[in-house]
Amino acid sequence: MASVKRGHSPENVYHRGPATLRRSQVPSTTTDQRLLEGNDGASWLHTDPWRVLRIQSEFVEGFGALAELGPAISVFGSARTPRDHPTYDRGVQVGRHIAEAGYACITGGGPGVMEAANKGALEAGGVSVGLGIELPFETGLNEFVDLGINFRYFFVRKTMFIKYAEGFVVLPGGMGTLDELFEAITLVQTQKISSFPIVLIGSDYWQGLIDWLGSTALGRGTIGEADLSLVQIVDDPAEAVALVVARARHGQDPAVGQDGEEVHGTSEAES
Repeated sequence: MASVKRGHSPENVYHRGPATLRRSQVPSTTTDQRLLEGNDGASWLHTDPWRVLRIQSEFVEGFGALAELGPAISVFGSARTPRDHPTYDRGVQVGRHIAEAGYACITGGGPGVMEAANKGALEAGGVSVGLGIELPFETGLNEFVDLGINFRYFFVRKTMFIKYAEGFVVLPGGMGTLDELFEAITLVQTQKISSFPIVLIGSDYWQGLIDWLGSTALGRGTIGEADLSLVQIVDDPAEAVALVVARARHGQDPAVGQDGEEVHGTSEAES
């Protein structure tokens, strides 16, 4: 079993659900890792039922905390973006525009772009939400989060990003951002959710990915023409938020292309 390096953060602080651990109490593995490795033979008969209850409790806690949040937009982007980077400033603008539109701003609660969006929302008088996750290199929720929840399991956290948001704004990011982006696209493409706009900010960062999907993936028939219309790319944070808000408020089916031609059927989101 791979070990999590201790002492990665300057303060050696580790967050596991609602618990904060330091020094000798920092575990050598994450909760997700212990669940997914599955190499413990028949011991799952004794441990997994209790894990199910823990998973259930995370769903209940998340639903309870966010049920009265009101309309919200989720923002994704790299945790590695420094505060003096132009993308950080774009994140602040996104958070501000979300708050000014009357929406809560949901992020992963970490540093970088997440912190920027939370900061912008907070400074504009909006509700700033952070959904943290147990990771060996995370140091907790950023200082601009008003409503924060720490999760053990990625899949529970992802459910909250989708369930309580009316759309996604995605800034440049790495593996985690790509994971969240493509999960949202897949849910729309498979009609698990409807009326869920997804807007990417930064054509210099995202256009190459969309071009590859259009040339290689579409060219080999692994995706359909309509799938490329499920996301939009813009460079202006105000335009990005306006697109999400407009489609969310008017309930436009994201399976309808920009030219108005229907390209997919619609279905209600599953609860």
